[in-house]
Amino acid sequence: MSSISDRVRSLIDQSGLSLRDFADQADLDAEQLSECLSGASRYSAVELAVIADEFHVSMDWLLTGAEPPLAVAARTTTGKAAEALATARDFVARRADLDKLGYPQPWRPVGPTTPSGNSYAAQGEALAKSARRAVERQGRLVTEGGLPELIETVFGADVAVEPLGDGFDGLAAMGQGAKLILLSTASNPARQRFTLAHELGHLLADDDQDVHLDRDIFDRAQKNDPSEQRANTFASVFLLPEQALREALGKVGLTRGSFAKLCCDFMVSPETLAYRLLKLRVIDAGGCDYYKRMTVHEAAVVADRVEELDQRVAASEEKKLPGLLVRDTRGAYEAGKATLRPYASLLGADVDELRDQFASEQDNGGAA
Repeated sequence: MSSISDRVRSLIDQSGLSLRDFADQADLDAEQLSECLSGASRYSAVELAVIADEFHVSMDWLLTGAEPPLAVAARTTTGKAAEALATARDFVARRADLDKLGYPQPWRPVGPTTPSGNSYAAQGEALAKSARRAVERQGRLVTEGGLPELIETVFGADVAVEPLGDGFDGLAAMGQGAKLILLSTASNPARQRFTLAHELGHLLADDDQDVHLDRDIFDRAQKNDPSEQRANTFASVFLLPEQALREALGKVGLTRGSFAKLCCDFMVSPETLAYRLLKLRVIDAGGCDYYKRMTVHEAAVVADRVEELDQRVAASEEKKLPGLLVRDTRGAYEAGKATLRPYASLLGADVDELRDQFASEQDNGGAA
């Protein structure tokens, strides 16, 4: 059975570097590394973190030699889904490494992983109501802008957004102590928002441990899967609570104008709102067919909120790093538990330039 040193030595051999050249490149002490490889000294957590980051492997693999399921999925899947899985694998491995350094994922579930109910839809509804109560207990509103940040704050799940192309909506990754939602950048902010709530539903229900991949959350075939039914119901109820909808409609009634305004207020698509109102028996099937044909842009025009939609489109097209992962990676460096290299690579920054920036901020007495 291979040891940590066997795995480290194989990585160095594959790199084509000498031990000293690798140590210089990774900012490690060559003599200390040599003693670790020979078994004369033990690897420190910092040394393992640096080696893992340098070779893009997890500390868990260095320690055990076991490849997590998410890594296998990333290696065996093709296309845009493979890109998504590879990105998720990197973020999850980083969280696993931080966990070993004393920075676990601050995950906060809202109840039992298999909520009560006679159907998966009923389970999704019950879970959504519990999730909304968790949001409200912190004095927050789901209708606030910045749903990714709200999910990170309230539930402790990381949310990342990456340009993953058409045909891929998002994924929920669970495992190695990580809870992650990865979304694709999108020109349709309502669809991206629904996807985010949908993936949160998967996480809170503990669906498909390790990874739940959603290439198209609106695909008819996918909707037949029970866990998808639960996640879709969760997203609908979480984003469009019955009481808030009825209160809004009670003031003005349902017209084309008020329907468009509700789409903008709750930041959902006309199709999503139409089906929710059908479920609540506010409209019949004919009304649902009428209203769901409206586009997101048409709703913004009718409600005179095109500028607001343009701002939301711009935001949904931007990349976003996992906020909690960024915070804890920086915290590990500032606490002396890791070098600056993992933080720099996560940000996509040059480590020397980032070190100079930190030094300059400290000289000026500002927060780093």
